[in-house]
Amino acid sequence: MEMNSAHQARNGNPWPRRRLLQAGCASVLGLTFRSPLANAMYHIAPPAEPDAAPMAPTPECRDGDEPTPRQGAGPFYTPDSPQRANLVEPGLSGTPLVLVGHVLQTSCQSLAGVLLDFWQADDEGHYDNQGYTLRGHQFTDANGQYRLETIVPGLYPGRTRHIHVRVQAPHTRAITTQLYFPDVSQNERDFIYDPLLLVHLLESPSQEMKAQFDFVLRV
Repeated sequence: MEMNSAHQARNGNPWPRRRLLQAGCASVLGLTFRSPLANAMYHIAPPAEPDAAPMAPTPECRDGDEPTPRQGAGPFYTPDSPQRANLVEPGLSGTPLVLVGHVLQTSCQSLAGVLLDFWQADDEGHYDNQGYTLRGHQFTDANGQYRLETIVPGLYPGRTRHIHVRVQAPHTRAITTQLYFPDVSQNERDFIYDPLLLVHLLESPSQEMKAQFDFVLRV
């Protein structure tokens, strides 16, 4: 996949190695926040559920790596999402997607107990603004890892495929950003799109898509 040369020129520096890893791509198939736990400042993370699926290797990291870029929350944020790592509900259509990754600080240390709140459009590009379909939050485990089961989001008018996420380490301010998918033709026509926020596609033996994105926070 070609890199966005205009984006590189604006920044003037080559991407960090771990960002290049996130921007490495394979083909894709056609391809607002206040948790009820907020008052607790997220100082205690719930115990992580055992996960039989293998995690991607710990990302290549170097001290001083750049924090994950911020992006707007958009108009369809809903507070108080349910705590869950699986957003797939009965009758929901779309390509299954498993998104995995780590949350690290700029010194490369893993961050446990980080809150990640996800929301996205369904396969047809529609958001559920009455309930919590394709909305939910979870916490990173003791190793700073997370795992989300969802579907590949559809195309919202004027936007490329994307997933919203709000990330908040204990006792810090949250950042809001959006994740994108490689080789989607609408990427370059989306005025918000940032190649630094591309997920990295992983091999999957099943029909589901598997991808990784590692968040870096300045804490």
